[in-house]
Amino acid sequence: MDKFVSMEVFVAVVEAGSLTAAAERFELSSAMVGKHIRSLESQLSARLLTRTTRRQSLTEIGRQYYEQCRRILADVKAAESLAEAMTSAPRGTLKVTVPLTYGVEVFSPVMTDYLAAYADVSLELDLSNRITDLVEEGFDAAVRIGRLPDSSLVARRLKPYRMRACASPAYLRRMGTPQTPADLAQHECLGFLHWGREGMWRLDGDTDTACQLRPGRFRANNGQALKVAAMRGFGLVLQPEALLAREIESGELVSVLEDFLPDGAPVHLIYPRDHQPTPKLTTFIDFVIERLGG
Repeated sequence: MDKFVSMEVFVAVVEAGSLTAAAERFELSSAMVGKHIRSLESQLSARLLTRTTRRQSLTEIGRQYYEQCRRILADVKAAESLAEAMTSAPRGTLKVTVPLTYGVEVFSPVMTDYLAAYADVSLELDLSNRITDLVEEGFDAAVRIGRLPDSSLVARRLKPYRMRACASPAYLRRMGTPQTPADLAQHECLGFLHWGREGMWRLDGDTDTACQLRPGRFRANNGQALKVAAMRGFGLVLQPEALLAREIESGELVSVLEDFLPDGAPVHLIYPRDHQPTPKLTTFIDFVIERLGG
């Protein structure tokens, strides 16, 4: 017999005061209620109830077992209620990992809008350029920039990650505006150290051949630092559009060499495949695709 059902019947017998009353509550026969009690007693090798023709009472073991059963059944009911609530409305904590610059400049503003729309959802956002194992580290989703390796994860395409080359108006007045990559030999090019080879730039020329140019005297491993240097008129900067967009729009930086910029890198939202995803995950995915989908 189903042990969980037998426990429910046993608790009902104790609380209702008789097998007959418990039978009415479960719409069972009194004989079937008795079978549930005997099944538990057989599994426990102990008597739970002392029954006479006029009354029933709990044995010492029965009293302890009843208290434990009551707590277990209450916990199960609470778990079922929680699961039902989580499958009917978005709630709980989302754990997401996103590359640093993309996370600060692009993803975070979208997430504040998402949280405003879903008041019962919380977000833990890990801003890191390292590649994480979503399943092993307990992440619900991640954003990846660049080509994806083959995996069992679901991948949804987002807008490409474009680069822009810029300089301040003061710098361009002083040094002139480059028209082709070859002109950069006469300019101070701010180098990003993560690109290797001392921050060397890579642009596309009139052919499919990449044009490499040695950067100037200022190199850093942080795009924000390079942007600040460019805004102060020290040179040209090549960084993600997400990092430079506000300054380009305000006129603090001027975009150059638009026809020679590399194609945008692919961006994907990835997450483990789940046949029954929670509402917090499905609403999160839909929101990101609507706002950032390519």
